[in-house]
Amino acid sequence: MIGQIFQITLLSLRNLPSRLGSSSVIVVGIGGVVGVLVAILAMAKGFEASMSRAGQPDRAIVMRGGSMSELSSGMGPSEMAVVGSWSEVTAASGELYLVADVPKRSNQSLANLAIRGVEQAAFKIRPEISIVEGRPFATGRTEMIAGRGAVAEFEGVETGSTIELRNSTWTIVGMFEADGSVYESEVWADLATAQSVFRREGGVSSMRVRLASPDVASVLSQRMEDDPRLDLTLTGEDEYFRNQSQQLTTLIQTFGYGVAAIMAVGAIFAALNTMYSAVSTRTVEIATLRALGFGGIPVVASVVLEALLLAILGGVIGAAVAYFGFNGWTVSTLGGSFSQVAFDFAVTPELLVFGIVWAVGLGLIGGLFPAVRAARLPITTALRGE
Repeated sequence: MIGQIFQITLLSLRNLPSRLGSSSVIVVGIGGVVGVLVAILAMAKGFEASMSRAGQPDRAIVMRGGSMSELSSGMGPSEMAVVGSWSEVTAASGELYLVADVPKRSNQSLANLAIRGVEQAAFKIRPEISIVEGRPFATGRTEMIAGRGAVAEFEGVETGSTIELRNSTWTIVGMFEADGSVYESEVWADLATAQSVFRREGGVSSMRVRLASPDVASVLSQRMEDDPRLDLTLTGEDEYFRNQSQQLTTLIQTFGYGVAAIMAVGAIFAALNTMYSAVSTRTVEIATLRALGFGGIPVVASVVLEALLLAILGGVIGAAVAYFGFNGWTVSTLGGSFSQVAFDFAVTPELLVFGIVWAVGLGLIGGLFPAVRAARLPITTALRGE
């Protein structure tokens, strides 16, 4: 049986050039499905990766109780002093999180640029922050450093430029990188200066703390709940960013699967039409093989294999287009704090394999029914070409 399958399949592939036009319909259709699916899922994967890279297990964020993001949170100096005094906290940075309307480079439309006022301890808490151009901002001066993603997305935040915010002129003195995390979409400034300019004297949005061990997060969270002086919540940084990214990631994935499913229906019908046409033109050939002793199962297998090979070819082409066209492509979208988050598409090996699996599934469905019809053709009728 295996020998018969091999011989019939080889015969079909040798005749493929005569059916090149119709066969290319399967390749193009399934290639389009895989390319779109992988590209959209790569956007979700890239956004999720950008958010997750910012979180570390030994870091936590402290916000006002009930706050969903830093933009809606607020803390006073007394609360900061209590949290900073705990022995389990090895480093703490009060941080002011704001957004400002700044023109985008792409179309000059205004978008929310995230501004983070930080203490010097913020760099100790986040060792992944590295200045790659210029220098750090000076304490007490209206100076900022901009993340790589912010520089790429926004007009006027490159090193050496100045930007007007709240009737104050800020100078961009450097650019930083943060391992591709969400922090690269922000600009950072001295906390005390930002508090003064934005009229938030003494108050911060949140605190970033480095913990002596990831295990103490639950202990500190319970301590905050039990302390009547504090209306605060402590969340592990990795959990915080995971929650921030979940909604948008789910939306992108749902959209991707929906679009791919609609396109897949068209690709399946194209495959069915092509394979039925192929079976129709090979009616006499298939009947002759059956008359010579070839079984029905090898005929079914050969037709399905042909459809699978064409589908896999389309899947590989679609995956290649997605990889070379979108992997590393930088875009931006709204994050959980309604600020623009710049991130790169991430076409991972897992997504490429997933795309090929989709192609195999579509090819199997598109080839199975025509294959069964080919095997059930009455030999005598088929030999007459009817």
